[in-house]
Amino acid sequence: MTPRVVRSIDVPAQPWRNGGGLTRELFAWPDAAAWQVRVSVADVDADGPFSAYPGVQRWFTVLKGAGVELTIGNKAHRLARGDAPLCFAGDTSTDCRRLDGSTQDLNLMLRQATGGMSAAVDGQPWEPNAKQCGLFTAVAGHCEAGAEALDVPAYALLWFEAAPSSLRFTAAQRPAALVGWWLTASPGGTPG
Repeated sequence: MTPRVVRSIDVPAQPWRNGGGLTRELFAWPDAAAWQVRVSVADVDADGPFSAYPGVQRWFTVLKGAGVELTIGNKAHRLARGDAPLCFAGDTSTDCRRLDGSTQDLNLMLRQATGGMSAAVDGQPWEPNAKQCGLFTAVAGHCEAGAEALDVPAYALLWFEAAPSSLRFTAAQRPAALVGWWLTASPGGTPG
């Protein structure tokens, strides 16, 4: 199956429900209204609370900017570009404080699904072990999925609704310390 390729700059930005930023919804499965899997890029323009998403497992990582401090429940987490993605329950009270100006972040949300987010390693094969998977690129590069090979621009989502057995992403220019993030989703499960 041919994957979808969605460049974040091609998706119109929508204001957050709480007014603290903008979101670009890159992918929603099975549809935008009743999603089980949702991938978005958010511009965080102001400090404040995140919207609550009961029953949703959230994954979060910083794409651009100095980063944020998320207070989830009573615990603070400082996140900067290059840090491991953070997983938390969407119904837990979450407050965001920008460390130094606006940031841009990548979000994976799972409802009645299991999955995760992890950093991609330049040129290293990766096995998704999930029903669906994707790659969000920090740099332009080349993705191999079995016999299929695709050129992918920077800040784009490559999504496979039927995950191949393995993938490999290689940055177009070297060296690239941070090339992107692998995303997995298996709809039909209970968020962990």
